[in-house]
Amino acid sequence: MQDIQDQGSHNEYNPQAVESAAQQYWNAQRAYEVKEDPSRAKFYCLAMLPYPSGALHMGHVRNYTIADVISRYQRMNGKNVLQPMGWDAFGLPAENAAIKNNTAPAKWTYKNIDHMRDQLKSLGYAIDWSREFATCRPEYYRWEQLMFTRLMKKGLAYRKNAVVNWDPVDQTVLANEQVIDGRGWRSGALVEKREIPQWFLKITDYAQELLEGLDTLPGWPDAVKTMQRNWIGRSEGLEIHFDVENEAEQLTVFTTRPDTLMGVTFVSIAGEHPLALKAARSDPKLAAFLDELKHGGISEAELETQEKRGMSTGLFAIHPISGEKLPVWVANFVLMGYGTGAVMAVPGHDERDFEFAHKYTLPIKQVIAVEGADTDYDPQHWKDWYSDKTRADMRVVNSGDLDGKNYRDAFEFLAKKLEDEGKGLRRVNWRLRDWGVSRQRYWGCPIPVIYCPKCDAVPVPEDQLPVVLPEDVAFSGVQSPIKANPAWRKTTCPHCGGPAERETDTFDTFMESSWYYARYTSPGANGQVDERANYWLPVDQYIGGIEHAILHLLYFRFYHKLMRDAGLVKSDEPATNLLCQGMVIAETFYRENADGSKDWINPADVEIHRDEKARVVGAVLKADGKPVLIGGTEKMSKSKNNGVDPQTMVEKFGADTVRLFSMFAAPPEQSLEWSEAGVEGMARFLRRFWREVTTHVGQPDHPEVDPSALDAAQKTLRRQVHETIQKVSDDFGRRHAFNTAIASLMELLNALNKFNDQSDQGRAVRHEALETMVLLLNPVVPHVSHALWQALGHTQTVVDDQPWPTVDTQALVRDSLTLAVQVNGKLRGTIEVAANASKEEAEALARAHPQVAAFLEGQSVRKVIVVPGKIVNIVAG
Repeated sequence: MQDIQDQGSHNEYNPQAVESAAQQYWNAQRAYEVKEDPSRAKFYCLAMLPYPSGALHMGHVRNYTIADVISRYQRMNGKNVLQPMGWDAFGLPAENAAIKNNTAPAKWTYKNIDHMRDQLKSLGYAIDWSREFATCRPEYYRWEQLMFTRLMKKGLAYRKNAVVNWDPVDQTVLANEQVIDGRGWRSGALVEKREIPQWFLKITDYAQELLEGLDTLPGWPDAVKTMQRNWIGRSEGLEIHFDVENEAEQLTVFTTRPDTLMGVTFVSIAGEHPLALKAARSDPKLAAFLDELKHGGISEAELETQEKRGMSTGLFAIHPISGEKLPVWVANFVLMGYGTGAVMAVPGHDERDFEFAHKYTLPIKQVIAVEGADTDYDPQHWKDWYSDKTRADMRVVNSGDLDGKNYRDAFEFLAKKLEDEGKGLRRVNWRLRDWGVSRQRYWGCPIPVIYCPKCDAVPVPEDQLPVVLPEDVAFSGVQSPIKANPAWRKTTCPHCGGPAERETDTFDTFMESSWYYARYTSPGANGQVDERANYWLPVDQYIGGIEHAILHLLYFRFYHKLMRDAGLVKSDEPATNLLCQGMVIAETFYRENADGSKDWINPADVEIHRDEKARVVGAVLKADGKPVLIGGTEKMSKSKNNGVDPQTMVEKFGADTVRLFSMFAAPPEQSLEWSEAGVEGMARFLRRFWREVTTHVGQPDHPEVDPSALDAAQKTLRRQVHETIQKVSDDFGRRHAFNTAIASLMELLNALNKFNDQSDQGRAVRHEALETMVLLLNPVVPHVSHALWQALGHTQTVVDDQPWPTVDTQALVRDSLTLAVQVNGKLRGTIEVAANASKEEAEALARAHPQVAAFLEGQSVRKVIVVPGKIVNIVAG
């Protein structure tokens, strides 16, 4: 008892002392450093690595606690468990913070890493810190540089001009998500569309495999797989060639609906299309319009919602079937980087084309109809003309030889005709585009390429890797220090020995996060990975937010296939199971300013007022006692100032309490609403559990449980213990329903509080129950479990190495059952019957129940339905 007394006084729980003692013990034992062991089943549990922003937020706590619960549960079930941690350390936020604070990004980043590491350790996660790395270190990124140079040699990494979002203030390419209302997310500058050289990885070569691989991932959420399928976007159609009047160049379009070909009334092209640029040379108005389009977006989502705008080029395309002259228009919703940069416009059966045609008074033709429907032109009901190609009653109309055909027959007819005439061909098209990996800012992995006037782009030789990013730099505005540093930039060509320059673009940070999971398996390897990777991979459980469903998780799968094809790993997919946790949300509070803006106030600074029924009726600022407005519940964010500092909560309540609340407040896939009252409730539960154990161990010793010597109350408690084992095992292992597992343990504690049996077998049953609870709670509250396991008479040990409790099936057998008794379907009482009671015995006991008998008085019983183990329903009238 001495250790436990050191961690609390008068049976009171002291979380700081408990957690400090447990963590010191784990560190001394190096409890969570793991090695490969082919004799044991492995379990690789991985939560997405954090960006070192400077402080953990509650989203981190939830994510990493989920991973820790799963890791500890699997270890207690005998698995060799790996749970590593690292830092996604490159990226523009560090660079912007460094510019703002007049420091170097590396210094800012490493300082943040040190602070966040301490925060993670304070939460008691079972992490193998010996495998930690930061992706900004040369010993990490040298291997992705090596992979890139080899991909260049295979033609899977290439350079081409591409139209991008360009921020003229930040001097960098922006992802579509970083353009808000046409302006850069950070600078606020009007974004330009600019064509610049960019490096790409040929993910499209893996499109079919990435699509088919989704069918091999039953452990991934359907929502994620659907988003990836849509993003990859496989479609079968025809590539059709249109001649252009008085031009040598043809217009090529791709369509999945060739059955609508005779409904084409104009052709739309992108502003960057060669024909548009040529026409603009002799048309100043068109040239001005193309210049305007340079400030438009390049994302499909933005193009769908913006006003449709266009201008005629004065050119005419020749319809490949009818020979009709079709006007060629520049349209702001056509992108050069998607497909061919040209679209055949069918305004009778496409919403976007219909809107455009109406705006510019272009012809509209109906060529699709549903049998029996009115085919007259009706501008108010044009959508009725369109029919899904899979509908059996859809037919082509007003289309000559195609009339009366369904989609498939029309497709086959046109495919043969156009292929025979050299005007088209069948083609599978993909929405997926190659991955642009170039970024123009400094704080990223240098792209290992040298530019030579004679030899063009040359990969850096392998023996000269890594190309190290200098970390001790100074900024002048936003210009990249390596662009401004001739000593770093200038070099010699490895082919001809002449003067050359290094590439000053750096990799998109998705590069580092696409293979980090593999590096954890092979710390210190002289290569990206070594043979240890095939022991640990694939990841058994991957955990992270659904906001990463497309880009990160798609690149993650793609890069794994690149490593497989390079002979580095043997598996086809990087992770077998994926859990996407919900957001952490919290109340928001604010005061309005005179100009209509809002000052957001942190919940910690607000006092909430409630009525007698605990309903919120108002809130005041603690500092001045004056009212504040309640803004609703939203995702924790800096912008709404509704974040809760995990460190403050750990210091106030202890890490185990914060962990327990994070797992109890909601199922992992759903949003978790932060509630300090809920946290306090978890603290009370742990204090009650602590007192239950410490009170028990202060009483006389107990014998072993003798199942044959138990009375009814003892059997009931023991049955609940083993039912709880059964439920918690399923909730932790299969369902990941941590909240319901914790709820069942709370019910068990309530039963223990009411169990006052001090007999030998009473104390034995209680002891078994308390030991079981400690083990079942260990994945969630490991510090408390460490202390209480010792208190229950065990030598100091790592509780994770204790076997997970097993169910005694005999303990589940009931001597008696409680049945509900209904009269005409309404509950009138309950009865206790022997577990092996016959239907006749159950019926007799039900009829004899006083309340039931009262309801049956003066009525005849027409039928009695007995559902064994559940109810007796008496039908009377």
